[in-house]
Amino acid sequence: MAGKGFTVKKDWDNPRDHAMPADARVPAAVCLGTVRVTPATVLAPMAGVTDTVFRRFIRHASLFTTQPHAELGAPDPDSGTWESDANGIDSAVTNTQSGCGLLMTEFTSADGLSRMRESKRKRYLTFYDDEHPIGAQLFGSNPETLADAARIVQDTGFDLVDLNLGCPAKRVVGCNGGSGLLRDLPRIGAIFHAVRKAVTIPFTVKFRLGWNDTQIICVELARMAEAEGLNAVALHARTREQGYTGQARWEWIAKIKQSVGIPVIGNGDIRTPEDAAAMVVQTGCDAVMIGRAAPSNPWIFRQIAQYTATGSYELPTVQDRYRMIRAYFQMLLDEAAASQALPRDARHGETAGKMKQFASWFTHGVPGGAKLRAAIYQMRTGAEVLAQVDTFFQARLDGGETEPESEREDAPAFPEDALVCD
Repeated sequence: MAGKGFTVKKDWDNPRDHAMPADARVPAAVCLGTVRVTPATVLAPMAGVTDTVFRRFIRHASLFTTQPHAELGAPDPDSGTWESDANGIDSAVTNTQSGCGLLMTEFTSADGLSRMRESKRKRYLTFYDDEHPIGAQLFGSNPETLADAARIVQDTGFDLVDLNLGCPAKRVVGCNGGSGLLRDLPRIGAIFHAVRKAVTIPFTVKFRLGWNDTQIICVELARMAEAEGLNAVALHARTREQGYTGQARWEWIAKIKQSVGIPVIGNGDIRTPEDAAAMVVQTGCDAVMIGRAAPSNPWIFRQIAQYTATGSYELPTVQDRYRMIRAYFQMLLDEAAASQALPRDARHGETAGKMKQFASWFTHGVPGGAKLRAAIYQMRTGAEVLAQVDTFFQARLDGGETEPESEREDAPAFPEDALVCD
């Protein structure tokens, strides 16, 4: 997450290559308290990214098939409907509905949530029936306020509540939230106790290794979470000082797994299905969490499911990219048209801005994508953006350029104004 005075790099340093046993796979399921997550994959909470439109988009983009050369779950660009064929999937191995087992909201301020009107809360806590199971992530530093916010999350109908102890942004850390709390274990213990007492739904926490290399407290924190009755822990295997630079240190995920009996979710540097399987093999973690890879490759969960079921996975063609981009942008327009949370002009301006933000990720790997991005950035409305997408891809598809992309591409850098905590 980028904040004033704290600049982070959002692409990957020194990507790993993995040699793995043939049976390496992401677990078919993990139980987080009473919530069964199938398969054991989680969309990371990302501010400015994982709103209800993106979550539903990921859930549906993850529909998959083991049939060879099938289209990658892309929606029809005209009807907007989703098609999938789950025939042949081994339900004991992976999920026949979606490769993404658990969705998470953007992180939400507990202080703001407890103070705002109920009508305004809907803007931050809206979700739809097809998003279950879904968790809401909160950040803050006051135990009582976080407990009140957790009750709101439970009453709203979320399946679980998660505490953010990982965001490195200066403006969050400055309020003693996110990874700022990693310097105050007694306060974390009080928060764990207050929230656990306040709600009956599963309660989980996501954190980093520690503040810096001299203050690594992740194992102690995980043990504290287990002792206070939390149902799972998720580790982004970097320190706050690292931000998103360097390689995630998966060995600490393994150390936590060896130290607690509750489920451990691994996070950090999962860009491909091979990365996900390798993390499970190397750490023994119970589930994997995907953050930055999801906006640039919305099929990552589906590919993990295919890899788990068959040992291979399909790469998106240019046509797949077109159908995916168009479907997501149309979902944004439909949501804006239906929303009453903002005035009409503000809704449409916000939608166009989000389309431009996501265009930089969605067009990564598309031949000539830079031209499309440049054209999109000049547009003022969502309808104009969508027209540019249609013009660009129709020209390419008429020329027959539908070959798959290369298998191993570097992930695109996130724009610095994108607020990301994964």
